[in-house]
Amino acid sequence: MTFYRRIGKRVMDLGLVVPVLLVLTPLGVGLGALIRLKLGAPVLFRQPRPGRDGRVFELIKFRTMSNARGADGDLLPDEERLGPFGNRLRRLSLDELPTLWNVVRGDMSLVGPRPLLVQYLERYTPEQRRRHDVLPGITGWAQIHGRNAISWEQKFEHDVWYVENVSLRTDLRILLQTAVQVLGRRGISAEGHATMPEFMGSNEESTR
Repeated sequence: MTFYRRIGKRVMDLGLVVPVLLVLTPLGVGLGALIRLKLGAPVLFRQPRPGRDGRVFELIKFRTMSNARGADGDLLPDEERLGPFGNRLRRLSLDELPTLWNVVRGDMSLVGPRPLLVQYLERYTPEQRRRHDVLPGITGWAQIHGRNAISWEQKFEHDVWYVENVSLRTDLRILLQTAVQVLGRRGISAEGHATMPEFMGSNEESTR
C-alpha cells in the first residue's frame, strides 16, 4: 500500500472534515429544527451499511422523507414520500451533513465507493465485491460519472476502478468535480425513482 492509502488519506479526511463541521454546525442545527418542523421526528436517518471488508456500521444522514402510509398501513413508495422539501435537501446534498461524523469516526472517507444496502453484499459478483476493499465515501468516482443516473453495472465498474487507482490526485479531482456537480444538481436520481432502483444482483447464484 502507498503512504497515501495507509496514512495520507485519513489525514486529509480529518484535516478537511473537522474544520467544515465546526463552521457548519449552526447550519446543521438550523436544518435539524426545520426538518423537525416539516417532517417530524426523528430528524436523523440511521441505517446499517456495509463498509470496508463488508463490516457493518450505522450511516447517519438528515431525514428527507415523510412517514406517509397508504390505506393498507404500509409506507408509500420512496418517490411519493420525498416531497419538495426533502427533494431540495437532496439536490443540494444537505442531507449528507451528518455523514461527516461517519468520516470523523473512521467508518467512511470523504472519497470512496458509496455505502449501499447490507442485503446487496450477497448479490455482488467477486469483481463487484472489490468495492469493499477500501472505506466507503461520501462521494466517489461513480458519483462524478453519472451518480444515480447510470446503471448499477456502470457504477460498480467505476467503484472498482477507484479501488485500483486510489491517490491524492484522484481524490482531489473527485472532490473538485463533486462540488461542480452539486452546484449543477446533476444525476440526483434514476428516471422514475427517488434515487436508484433496487440492485437485484449480477451474480447468477444470487438470482436462483
